Amino acid sequence: VQLQASGGGLAQAGGSLRLSCAASGSIFSIDFMGWYRQTPENERELVATLTRAGSTNYADSVKGRFAISRDNAKNTVYLQMNSLKPEDTGVYYCYAFIGARSFWGQGTLVTVSS
Repeated sequence: VQLQASGGGLAQAGGSLRLSCAASGSIFSIDFMGWYRQTPENERELVATLTRAGSTNYADSVKGRFAISRDNAKNTVYLQMNSLKPEDTGVYYCYAFIGARSFWGQGTLVTVSS
């Protein structure tokens, strides 16, 4: 599985960004996909997860502001980020799991200014 992330950039606090993660390869074997982020302080946080069945899970810090979704026709998972805060700044990585195997996209930088 190959993952291509895009959509990062600069936003003001209170603004929105949408990240995309396009998957290719053995996508039908993917059990779940999601997003991690690494902050400038090098803290890592699981941001959001979407299972094959459609269940979602979010970090407490983003609940009610972020939404993960997918477009099966485009083999793409999205992370809609609203009401952004400076503490959302970081490098966001999309990932996928097939069983115990993990696959990672390149990071995309999100910077939120106050």
